[in-house]
Amino acid sequence: MPSGAVNGSDCDADAKFLNYLYAITYTIILVPGLIGNVLALWVFYAYIRETKRAVIFMINLAIADLAQVLSLPLRIFYYLNESWPFGNFLCMFCFYLKYVNMYASIYFLVCISVRRFLYVIYPFKFNDSKRNIDVYISITGWIAVCLSCLPFPLLRANNNTTTNEKCFMDLPLKDIGVSNSIMTITLAELFGFATPLLIVVYCSWKTIVSLREPHSIAHDLGEKKKALKMILTCAVVFLICFAPYHLSFPLHFLAKADKISSCSQRKAILTLHPVALSLASMNSCLDPIIYYFTTDEFKRRLSRQDMADSMELQMYCNKVFAKKNSRPEL
Repeated sequence: MPSGAVNGSDCDADAKFLNYLYAITYTIILVPGLIGNVLALWVFYAYIRETKRAVIFMINLAIADLAQVLSLPLRIFYYLNESWPFGNFLCMFCFYLKYVNMYASIYFLVCISVRRFLYVIYPFKFNDSKRNIDVYISITGWIAVCLSCLPFPLLRANNNTTTNEKCFMDLPLKDIGVSNSIMTITLAELFGFATPLLIVVYCSWKTIVSLREPHSIAHDLGEKKKALKMILTCAVVFLICFAPYHLSFPLHFLAKADKISSCSQRKAILTLHPVALSLASMNSCLDPIIYYFTTDEFKRRLSRQDMADSMELQMYCNKVFAKKNSRPEL
C-alpha cells in the first residue's frame, strides 16, 4: 500500500475514546439541560404577556434544546453499551434530532439578537400586533430547519440488520461525489453558520454604536445595555458551541467520504471533530444561562421573593378551593 493511503481502522479515531467522550458529555448535559429548559418554558409562559423582548423566540429555543435533551438517554445507552437495539427508525430520528436542535438553536439565537436589536433601536415600532409576526417567523424557521437537516440522516447508509446495530456517527457516509459534497458543505457553512454569525455581529456593532449616541436618555441607555448583553451572549454561544463544529465539519465530511488520503490527517480530523460536536451539544444547557443573566423576567421569576409569593398564592387558592368543597349542600 502506498505511503499516506488510508488503511481501514488504523486511520480511524480511537472508538473507545469517542464512546467515553460522547457518554460523559451527554451525561453532563442531561440533568442541567432538562431542568434549565423546563424552568425556562415555565418562566416564559408566565411572562409571555408581560414582555415584548423576544420571548416567543426564547420559548422556541427552549423547545429545541429540550427535544435534544430528551433523546440523550438513548445516546448515552448506545455509547456505553456500543450497540443499538432500538431499530433503524429511532436511530435515524435521534440522529436527525441532533442537527435539528443545532440549526434551530442557531436560527432562534439570531432571531433573539435581531429582535432585541430592533426593540432598542425602534422601540415605538414594536407592539403586540407585530409580536404576532414572531410566531409566523418561528413556524417558518422550524419548517426551513427541518427540511434543511434532512440530508444528514439521508446521507447515512445503514444496511445492518442485526440486533446490535451501529448508529449515529458510526454509520458510514454515502458517496455523493466530489462536486455534490462541495456544494453540500458550502451551503451548510454559508447558511447554517457564516450568515447567522455575521447577523449577530452586525446587531452587536449597531447596538454598540447606538450606546454612543449623545441624545440617549438614561432609560434608553439601560435598555440598550441589556440588549447588548443579550446579543453579545448569543455571539459567545456561537463561538463556543458552533464555531469549532463548523470549522471541522468540511474536513470531517471529506474524511468520512474517503476523500482525504493522508492517514495521519484523517485520524486527526476524525478525533477532533467529535470534540467539536460535543461542544455543539453543550448549547442545550448554556442557553438557559443566557435567559437567566440577560432576562429580567427570568431572574425575577426565579428569585426567592417571587417564588415565595407564588407559593403563598398557590396555598391561598388551595385553601379557598378546599373551603368551597367542604360546604354542605343545601
